[in-house]
Amino acid sequence: MSFITHNKWMLIGLGVLVAGILWYMSSGSSPSRPILSTDSGGASSPAEQSVVHTLLTLRAVTLSGTILSDPAFQSLQDFGTQIIPEPIGRSDPFAPLSSVSSAQSSNSTTKGAPLFKPAGTR
Repeated sequence: MSFITHNKWMLIGLGVLVAGILWYMSSGSSPSRPILSTDSGGASSPAEQSVVHTLLTLRAVTLSGTILSDPAFQSLQDFGTQIIPEPIGRSDPFAPLSSVSSAQSSNSTTKGAPLFKPAGTR
């Protein structure tokens, strides 16, 4: 009896979990027809025929390099923006700023305050 009184919330939670699992398993109805079916032929809908026709058309497409030599392709212009090289910033952008030059600060290391003190110190 002592076990039940000490662990009643855990037992209630376990009971709710088991009841939820049983409800989930029993409430799901089995599908009336299979999700994936294979048709051995016969009449298909016009939408299916349209998809099959499109797929067969796409299968017949071949890619070759002749489009690259086409005058229409060669008349295209590039309107992209050229990327200008910028100088590299600090090696550690989160290091504190100091009055020391950037060449000296990149060689030195910074150490922050420890989050936890060792066990023997106060």
